[in-house]
Amino acid sequence: MTARILVVDDDVTVRDVVRRYLELAGHEVELAGDGEQALRSFAFREPDLVVLDLMLPGIDGLEVCRRLRHRSAVPVVMLTALGEEEDRIVGLQLGADDYVTKPFSPRELALRVTSVLRRARPRQPEPGELVDGGLRVDLAARSAGLDGVELALTTREFDLLAFFMTHRGKAFNRAELLERVWGWEFGDQSTVTVHVRRLREKVEVDSARPVRIATVWGVGYRYDGGGR
Repeated sequence: MTARILVVDDDVTVRDVVRRYLELAGHEVELAGDGEQALRSFAFREPDLVVLDLMLPGIDGLEVCRRLRHRSAVPVVMLTALGEEEDRIVGLQLGADDYVTKPFSPRELALRVTSVLRRARPRQPEPGELVDGGLRVDLAARSAGLDGVELALTTREFDLLAFFMTHRGKAFNRAELLERVWGWEFGDQSTVTVHVRRLREKVEVDSARPVRIATVWGVGYRYDGGGR
């Protein structure tokens, strides 16, 4: 699975190590040392995925992520320091697809990149659509619409919505969702919470009073459907 990947980090050593591991995995890699360079590179030639450090000089990683999301749904894997939990949550809220905490294993990062790319790329066609009132999910095209308007979903948001709708009426805890949607056997369960919140903002009439994606107290979440 070859892809063009933009790696954004102000640490020359980190950039070089990440580049070497991604190239060993068969990818084409472009490097940027700050937010401005990253945005220029992205505008000139959109990559298939961005590896983005949050702590950048000038335009920081969160602002870069925000601007990228305004123009594209390209997958973003964040690099964060271990203690930057709040920034990590904000990054996920802005639409980042995954994150790796520093110090990290370059091999783990390469595996995370492969996982995100696999989910982002079109799969073999699957039969039919998932339908809930005005909400329609086309599994083959990996697209979703509400009341005839296409929804701007990130890779993980689409996967989460499709999983919920495929398992309507069944409750899942956060650990189960991390494993079955993200493919993680362990990880920060706040990732699920953030993505559910973002998804509700897009598919519910009132995200504060969700009808489709219900909270099952003491368990997790359940897709009930019955929306508009």
